[in-house]
Amino acid sequence: MKKNPKHFCIILAGGRGRRLWPYSRDKQPKQFIDFFGTGRTQIQSTFDRFARILPPENIYICTNREYAPLVREQLPELSEENLMIEPVNRNTAASVAWATIDIQRRVEDACIVITPSDQIVLNDEVFGDDVIKGLGIVDAHNIVLTMGVKPTRPEPGYGYIQMGEYQPETNVFYVQSFTEKPEREFAKMFVESNEFLWNTGLLIAGAPHLRQCLKKMFFEIFSPELCDGHTYTHEQVLHFIERNYASLPNIAIDSGLLEQAEKVFVMRCDFGWADLGTWHSVYECMSHNEGDNVIVNSQVIIEDSRNNVIKLPEDHLAVINGLDGYIVAEKDNVLLICKRSDSSALIRKYVNEVQIKYGDEFI
Repeated sequence: MKKNPKHFCIILAGGRGRRLWPYSRDKQPKQFIDFFGTGRTQIQSTFDRFARILPPENIYICTNREYAPLVREQLPELSEENLMIEPVNRNTAASVAWATIDIQRRVEDACIVITPSDQIVLNDEVFGDDVIKGLGIVDAHNIVLTMGVKPTRPEPGYGYIQMGEYQPETNVFYVQSFTEKPEREFAKMFVESNEFLWNTGLLIAGAPHLRQCLKKMFFEIFSPELCDGHTYTHEQVLHFIERNYASLPNIAIDSGLLEQAEKVFVMRCDFGWADLGTWHSVYECMSHNEGDNVIVNSQVIIEDSRNNVIKLPEDHLAVINGLDGYIVAEKDNVLLICKRSDSSALIRKYVNEVQIKYGDEFI
């Protein structure tokens, strides 16, 4: 495949992933783990996926100081200039704004895809085709394009995009509304209406248009010294970030653009997607064995048990009998056994309790 030098990617890799606790831990969250035993961690798999469809030297990684050594260790091929290390944590919109400024230093009319670092994609070929198609659309039209997938269940842990008017010229839909992590009853209504798609967190935009959208949120970061059409160096960008980054507000890039930007559209995709964010999403996306159990790269003897998701250290063995609808997950010094339904809220509660009672070594 001939790769377009105008195509860039920003991979967001600063999250702590606590909804997948105890396997995802503060010192090594889910994006830096080989969760499925494939030989590649989630961030490595994400990098590989995009390196197949655009120039690898055009891939940026946004993370924080704590995880920068993990990025360098797992992606030694990444240029140091392409590693955006937040001086302070300011959520994803701030780091995307920073990366966009640096990308425009190289290619002013670049087309950029923004992606989480920890997604599950089952069909890489279809995924690549959809991303290339999306990059072509934003190159020809002054819009923000998000990639959505059809919901399979009323999952309260995802964002929901309401499809508006269909655009036959580009085969996309106007974004009518966006709801982040609704209550289960609302999620059920959204799914039953057939008007909503899950938000994958994948966003595509031309750099000039993206810059204008971000400027409305972060006018401080787009100073005259880093303006459009002005020649500036990577060192000037770093110096400006060091002086101004802490003053930026905490805004997530996907909700920020979907809720605040004009001319936002959604492409309906079907490349086999799941967010590696919750144990329930792992259960839903993976193949189930007899009894509808999902056993993730683990040694298990299981009888009279169904609807469970099990993830253990490679050198451990579990014998399970009579369990229905549970998560069994062990990592280092923590074993979690809890009901799979609404596990996100339960795990959030347990993480807080454990941290208060026993300290950070268990988080």
